[in-house]
Amino acid sequence: MMSRIFASSVLLLALLIAVSQGQTTPKTKTPPKTKAGKKGAAGAVGDWPTWRGAQRDGLSQETGLMKEWPEAGPKLLWKAQGLGDGYTTPSVVGNLIFSMGNKDGKEFVMALDKTAEGKIVWETPLGAVRNGGGGYPGPRSTPTVDGKFVYTLGLNGDLACLEAATGKGVWKHDLVGEYGGKVPNWGYSESVLIDGPLVLCTPGGDKATIAAFQKTTGKPAWAAPVKDTPGYSSLVPTEINGVKQYVQFTSSGVVAVSAKDGSPLWNYKNPANGTANISTPIVSGNMVFAASGYGTGGGLAEIGKAGVREVYFTKDMKNHHGGVLLIGDCVYGSNDPGLLVCLDFKSGTVKWSDREPGKCSLAYAEGLLYCRGENGPVTLVEATPEGYKKKGRFDQPHRSGNPAWPHPVISGGKLYLRDQDVLLCYDISSPGAE
Repeated sequence: MMSRIFASSVLLLALLIAVSQGQTTPKTKTPPKTKAGKKGAAGAVGDWPTWRGAQRDGLSQETGLMKEWPEAGPKLLWKAQGLGDGYTTPSVVGNLIFSMGNKDGKEFVMALDKTAEGKIVWETPLGAVRNGGGGYPGPRSTPTVDGKFVYTLGLNGDLACLEAATGKGVWKHDLVGEYGGKVPNWGYSESVLIDGPLVLCTPGGDKATIAAFQKTTGKPAWAAPVKDTPGYSSLVPTEINGVKQYVQFTSSGVVAVSAKDGSPLWNYKNPANGTANISTPIVSGNMVFAASGYGTGGGLAEIGKAGVREVYFTKDMKNHHGGVLLIGDCVYGSNDPGLLVCLDFKSGTVKWSDREPGKCSLAYAEGLLYCRGENGPVTLVEATPEGYKKKGRFDQPHRSGNPAWPHPVISGGKLYLRDQDVLLCYDISSPGAE
């Protein structure tokens, strides 16, 4: 529903036309101008345009950040409210922050102005809330920004493309109704992938376990009938042994399909558990590392032309939902029930572990790990195999009482933390840094 009645019959006519074409209708306010990045709207240094940043690996390329925090933590610049219920990790491009949330029985995509203390610029409903999230209501997907458009996936399976500046709907699909998608127990949680002309996601089911669409029109490009149900992970684009492919952690294991036509290439089942596979796999060359919780652990597989060879499997990386990062020769991640662990990537040997950060989600920048505990505390830790070296810690204010599952986001010298209806922005730039 529009936030106000159009006074002009011309605008009313335009609205009726848009509705007849199946477009979503935004609640819109005057948007700020978006800064032009050095590498385009979604590729500028400092932008965080999709899940786990520009390369989907959780690693920021920013410099000029604080090397250590004061006792009280970095300065809180502002607190924005009105995001609704949900666990979406935000994305940031130019002056706009993109998020999602449930409000008034509807699931919304929204944009906030980071130069105006997170004021909501527009919010567009994807549709009615149809999934309770397994007791944790609200969307989880991070909107993906590509040029003038933003793409996102709702908890119910609503895949949509919107104008980034205005929130106006461009195209939309119902993954369940149109493609026989299988909604996971806790709802769709994937953050969609943009790769060249395609937008890709994981509907699940026999018809289109993984599917590709033309990003400008939404027309189907291909469907991969792997005959599997979705996990809660997100696709990773890569090239292994000269073959471009997409790697995904589904309910039965890590799978890969051809980027050309979606044909299945290989699978690696050992890291999967029977409840929820969440963390995004790491791909380095022809090596793939994946891990899950519920007592399972993580393993490294070598993908060869003749098949898959497991290099090792370890119970020392039972990563539930906080993700794992590859930094240098080491993998960092939270091992249930709450140990931050540093593993040697090639051997799986534990370099060190520490309980202080707790069960946490991770992001990385300029030699440091930003560890957000699911109960709220945020810890700054040096990313080194030489041992656990804390560089700061603070307790997040304005806690909702819900798990602090959204991952930390580093963008433009700021640290963003989402907690249900609230978004917090911290200044983590080094004094004197440009």
